[in-house]
Amino acid sequence: MTTELDAPVSSETNWVRTLYRNRGWLWVVPAIPAAAVTLLIMVVLPPDQTLDNLGEWAFKISPFVLAVLAVALFPRVRFGPALIVLAVIAYMAYLDTEFVMRIQTYGREADVEGSFQPIYQFELFITTFIVLFALMAYRLGGARTATVLKTGIAAVLIVVSGLNDLTFWALNDVWSAGSRPTELKWASHIIVFLGGPPTVLAAVIFMLVHLVLATAVLALPLGKWIDTALNSPTP
Repeated sequence: MTTELDAPVSSETNWVRTLYRNRGWLWVVPAIPAAAVTLLIMVVLPPDQTLDNLGEWAFKISPFVLAVLAVALFPRVRFGPALIVLAVIAYMAYLDTEFVMRIQTYGREADVEGSFQPIYQFELFITTFIVLFALMAYRLGGARTATVLKTGIAAVLIVVSGLNDLTFWALNDVWSAGSRPTELKWASHIIVFLGGPPTVLAAVIFMLVHLVLATAVLALPLGKWIDTALNSPTP
């Protein structure tokens, strides 16, 4: 059976084979818009903790999804270990320090309206970085594109599932006994789908649906589908 490593390279009209032949640079196609939208969100647009509609949700999740695709398509190069080390350096030299500084700024300006927004924005950025870092290590360690893509999409589904909103509701000690809210009014990424603040039960169902979808994505025989397309006879 043909795999990613030994697929035919003769001239065909099969689009899967066409993409495979261009796999060396194909990762750049999703990487460029992912970087552009990330810069727009992190640098140009003001930090915003609330999603107002599905369009804004799709816009803000798009660089994450595109980056997952870019990592899945990234070639397994010999200097892979160096890339991982550089990512660790980037985290320790910038991300970790910047996050601490934003927390310190919030500590000084906690009473200022919107002062928490930069922390929330950067926390989401760090979450995305951690997921992509793990995927890149997985890819450079030898995982094939189909497997990395499935893993990445499943991870995105878990990130947006509302799991951390539920743990925030359950573990946060800011609420005294008996005053824990009955609705998750801060979970705007759930609100844009449900049309209003979710109850705890609705949030749990929302999370479970996403976990089931993530499991289904992981179970997809995507690698076999690709191998079949690569081996299919030319019309």
